[in-house]
Amino acid sequence: MAERTSQVIGQSGAFLDALERASRAAALDRPVLVIGERGTGKELVAERLHRLSPRWDQPLVVMNCAALPETLIEAELFGHESGAFTGATKARVGRFEEADGGTLFLDELGTLSMGAQERLLRAVEYGEVTRIGASRPIRVDVRIVAATNEHLPDKVDRNEFRADLLDRLSFEVVTLPPLRARKSDILILADHFGRRMAAEMGWERWHGFSPAAQDALREYRWPGNVRELRNVVERAVYRWERDGPIEAIEFDPFQSPYRPGNSAAPQQQQPAPAMPRPPQPAPTSDGDEVAACDVGPSDFKSRVALFEKELLSRALAENRFNQRATADALGLSYDQLRHALRRHDLIGAVA
Repeated sequence: MAERTSQVIGQSGAFLDALERASRAAALDRPVLVIGERGTGKELVAERLHRLSPRWDQPLVVMNCAALPETLIEAELFGHESGAFTGATKARVGRFEEADGGTLFLDELGTLSMGAQERLLRAVEYGEVTRIGASRPIRVDVRIVAATNEHLPDKVDRNEFRADLLDRLSFEVVTLPPLRARKSDILILADHFGRRMAAEMGWERWHGFSPAAQDALREYRWPGNVRELRNVVERAVYRWERDGPIEAIEFDPFQSPYRPGNSAAPQQQQPAPAMPRPPQPAPTSDGDEVAACDVGPSDFKSRVALFEKELLSRALAENRFNQRATADALGLSYDQLRHALRRHDLIGAVA
């Protein structure tokens, strides 16, 4: 039986619309198909469908169809008798029997083989399953909730998914929006995960994220959706060693100048950050440029300072505002970089 501690969090219109559709379908004893990219919370919605249904006090059984080899999926779903195949030393009930009276959540539905789809269709249509190696069917009362990150009608067109099974399972279809379509939820989720991680780390106070870090979180595309956001936030919290709002956000934990290359094609060394061009002398009223020898000491110092600030700004941007990566790219220690950023009032620009 599934046990979950995660919460469904969000206030964006697209997300609330999907939750509302799932909540309305929960009371009906019909199959529901949950569609969404990886990390969008499909399993949490499946649990919501179960908890709000009349079957809430019965088992919620979860099966990831992609986690098992094709040869074992049918045995997992429908069970088997002793001696039904090599290694079947004793009889075993399948997931349908385990979920009898409750809900069976089939994740990664699109990976099922055509043979398993055919037997699943019969189980859904007639409420009967036959263990592998058995001759008599067993009656089961199971509500099916399935999930996938694929567009199943396309698989039907390619003869990779049964049209009749899709028709049977798609009484209601709940499509979850990706996180990039829920921008108003990003900081809410980040704050939730950050507070929880800070408590786990024993922090006395949660200071949140700096404005620049918040901007970086909002603007990132989040291909891994909520799951990726949780990882990024928790990593930022545990790496932050100062008191105050978190300023450093690392989106790619694999980014490193020492990243191993492909043995077949050695990794090319990354080019150094482009050097910003120094400010050009301003033209005189006659259109002629001021000669460099005419520049006074104060002008020289201000131009060097401007050049250094532009160099730091560009290096930060090219390294996704990761301070340690920026320090490595510029050949500085972390403390040297931090000192330079403070000198040029760039700390607030670091995320």
